[in-house]
Amino acid sequence: MIDQIEIRPAKHEDITPLSEFIVPFVEQGKILPRTSEELDELVETGFVAIEAGTEIVGFASLEIYSRKLAEIRSLVVADHRQGIGVGKKLVSACVDRARQRNILEVMAVTSSDVFFRSCGFDFTLPGEKKALFIQPHLTE
Repeated sequence: MIDQIEIRPAKHEDITPLSEFIVPFVEQGKILPRTSEELDELVETGFVAIEAGTEIVGFASLEIYSRKLAEIRSLVVADHRQGIGVGKKLVSACVDRARQRNILEVMAVTSSDVFFRSCGFDFTLPGEKKALFIQPHLTE
């Protein structure tokens, strides 16, 4: 089944079908809404999973912040294609792109840490460094 799904770099022609593809994930609160301008930026370093040559069944993007750090963004896989390795292939494509660009660390902010741990991610960085966050609009 997974061998019938192609992972390829996203193209600008993918923006319209991608914006439609992500709607259910946004409605379920799994990813943040994306404007067409944001999708345009994500497509630059993104990958799509294509089935039957035309149907988008997955997407992920690598947002590069600096030579030191990048983040996997907007990882989504169609419900009917989850559990067969599509997400792992998308993550692998993003990590490979980071490796090609000599990015030192790739992070993922997720509610599915089990999945990312199965892809080789961990909660700590070398030397026991940890990522900490604050939401400034919620604190005073």
